[in-house]
Amino acid sequence: MESLEHIVEKMEAPLLFASGNDYGRLPRIRNLGAVITSLAQHLLKELKSKTDPLDDEAGRLSQALLKLFEGYDSRSPQEKKAILIEAAGHVSALKAIVRNPQITPDKGKRSSTRQEGEREAMLKGPLDTLRGVGPRIASLLARKNLGTIEDLLYFLPRRYEDRRTVCRIGETVSGMRATVSGKVILTNVRFLGRRRIFEATIDDGHGALKAKWFKGREAFLRGAFQSGRRVILTGVVGGFPFEREMIHPDFEILDDHDDQLLHFKRIVPVYSETEGLHQKTMRRIFWQVVRDYARMLKNPVPEALCRKHRLREIGEAIRQVHFPDFDQEFDLYQDFRSDAHRTLIYSEFFLFQLAMALRKRGDLLEPGVAFLPGGEMLKRFYGALPFALTAAQKRVIAEIERDMTSTRSMNRLLQGDVGSGKTVVSMAAIVIACENGYQSAMMAPTEILAEQHYRNLRGWSENVGLRIKLLTGSLKNAEKKEFQERLLRGEIDIAIGTHALIQEGVVFKNLGLVVIDEQHRFGVIQRATLRKKGVVPDVLVTTATPIPRTLAMTVYGDLDLSVIDELPPDKKAIRTKVFLETQRTKVYEIIRREVTKGNQVFIVYPLVEESENLDLKDAKRMAEHLQKEIFPEYGVGLIHGRMKGVEKDGVMREFMGKRLQILVSTTVIEVGIDIPEASLMVIEHAERFGLSQLHQLRGRVGRSDIPSYCILMAHHRRSDEAHRRLRIMEETNDGFRIAEEDLALRGPGEFMGTRQAGLPDFRVADIVRDGRILGDAKTDAFALVDDDPRLEKPEHLLLREALLDRWGVRLDLMKTG
Repeated sequence: MESLEHIVEKMEAPLLFASGNDYGRLPRIRNLGAVITSLAQHLLKELKSKTDPLDDEAGRLSQALLKLFEGYDSRSPQEKKAILIEAAGHVSALKAIVRNPQITPDKGKRSSTRQEGEREAMLKGPLDTLRGVGPRIASLLARKNLGTIEDLLYFLPRRYEDRRTVCRIGETVSGMRATVSGKVILTNVRFLGRRRIFEATIDDGHGALKAKWFKGREAFLRGAFQSGRRVILTGVVGGFPFEREMIHPDFEILDDHDDQLLHFKRIVPVYSETEGLHQKTMRRIFWQVVRDYARMLKNPVPEALCRKHRLREIGEAIRQVHFPDFDQEFDLYQDFRSDAHRTLIYSEFFLFQLAMALRKRGDLLEPGVAFLPGGEMLKRFYGALPFALTAAQKRVIAEIERDMTSTRSMNRLLQGDVGSGKTVVSMAAIVIACENGYQSAMMAPTEILAEQHYRNLRGWSENVGLRIKLLTGSLKNAEKKEFQERLLRGEIDIAIGTHALIQEGVVFKNLGLVVIDEQHRFGVIQRATLRKKGVVPDVLVTTATPIPRTLAMTVYGDLDLSVIDELPPDKKAIRTKVFLETQRTKVYEIIRREVTKGNQVFIVYPLVEESENLDLKDAKRMAEHLQKEIFPEYGVGLIHGRMKGVEKDGVMREFMGKRLQILVSTTVIEVGIDIPEASLMVIEHAERFGLSQLHQLRGRVGRSDIPSYCILMAHHRRSDEAHRRLRIMEETNDGFRIAEEDLALRGPGEFMGTRQAGLPDFRVADIVRDGRILGDAKTDAFALVDDDPRLEKPEHLLLREALLDRWGVRLDLMKTG
């Protein structure tokens, strides 16, 4: 009986011969289709005769070869070339399987549970079990948080190169993006002024081309481009009419033993760079992992949804995103829009949205506090307000009160633009809870914001007879102990604080409502901790600026949504204009004009003190400069995050009392400070701030009927991305549009402030790029949970296991299911 390996080697030989000279030998080869077809049939026969059969993958590949070579001899030369390239990939995979067959349990003797356990163990196995991956390479991959086989399978290429056609150098034209291959015949360093340019001349027998690098890495390039080495270059061809050249091309050095069918003549994956690991090495590792393990992955998405969205098998999708078939459309892969990408993106979003749906349903099923509607205390609160509530505020308060008076616990997200009145809405909810005899907690992400909330709510609280207290991490131990004791005795009605509120030892007597000022810094993962402080308290989450729809569906996917979509009638648009450093004198004239009118001015700097590493103006030096040299006739104050609370309070009291006309600050005044007479905000180095932060800072002015302005002092070239951000600020005061633009420009991680701020760690999906798929996944996931609330149907058992494995611990789902 002929060995399987020998049969595959007999297939490989004619394919390798045919690929020589860029498939130039094809016209001289006869009956190639019949030979491969005969060998594939022979292989199938041998596979079926095995008493302990190999994985079905070998049979699938053999069948694919048979189908591929149907009618081969009547095809055109170009079609034959495409068939042979795809066939080579199948044969390479077959070769690996017959050389290193995976141990497949005997279905008659092994239980499905044991098989599943072995599958999980292999996917969760360490990387140093892979051939060619020793401790050094494993440690390099660990820098990318890649520690298991499964991690590698889901570590997708960041882009692709289309190397299906390697161009002859002599046939390239100016401006075309091309892939060429040839030998290094000369290297040289020449000078352009003081700049060193490294040049490597490549020749493929049909022409020559110079690859040029203008920036650094000369020693590395000289070592790579040794004379006689074969290289592959991808880039834009230029230099005509004198000589062909590529500036800073992507390149790989090719060795004689390289598998050309892995690095050439296909759509080639390019992975995120890891220092010490070349693309060829990474490609070989990923080829091995995909070949041997992708078929072990199981798609948890129910079959009906797979059909609805035309999703592929998960293992096939993984194979395609790493190593696309020859006939795939390159642009779809480059833009992450291929069917394979769409399958993985939907699957990841679907699992997460399922977790959100289960959390939300679990909250609905948990009995909450059924508060009575607001009574006399709420009326007194409304009566003491110096303004009338807007229709939007009344509508949102009604939504909150409806939740609070129901028997289920409230989980609601309150959104509104800067100055829309979110704080007064939050206070109305607090009054309802306290009037019912329950305590309330308001949690802010920083001490400064917690202090500002405390100042804002203290007057309202005292007006209706409620006791309010502030807890921060900077309190002395004795003060913290007194706070904790009073809280446990019920002598504090409203507790304001930071993360200190979720520390051990902080226990409420009767917590009924939690208000969390997220300000983009907390997420679904952290909120669960604070809720454990009460039996099942109601939760109201407020945001400092609007959150884009796609982000709200992920970080706040388990919450109901209320939007204050109306600004108070006296809220006027703030006129915003970008000024350059050369216009500073004009800016100082505008500041003087506003102060002369009796108004006040904020000037914000990105740094507290001068930095050796950053050429930026800082608040301390500039406050002194402005007071002594520019505005000696006015009071100039300084406030920053390093000051003690008492010092900051003192400065703010002087500013609010108009003893200071100009307040120099860092971003500590980003949220919560309400100075009606402040009419001008000047933001220095505005190009260093994100859009949402600029919008938030701008919102510190325009708090009355005084015409208000925002000046963005820019230190940037007009071509960079900062220019676009600042132009958006000039064009609109709409916080919702600004939030969407900011998310698109910076991405979700940077938009949220930190990667640890409750943002789900998606391996494949991107909420900005894939927003439409996210919406589909959410609709499907919530519908499924409505139909099968505990995922108990037989067809959902795999889904349940996958969900708990991926999100169970992080999202506290164990009790939900």
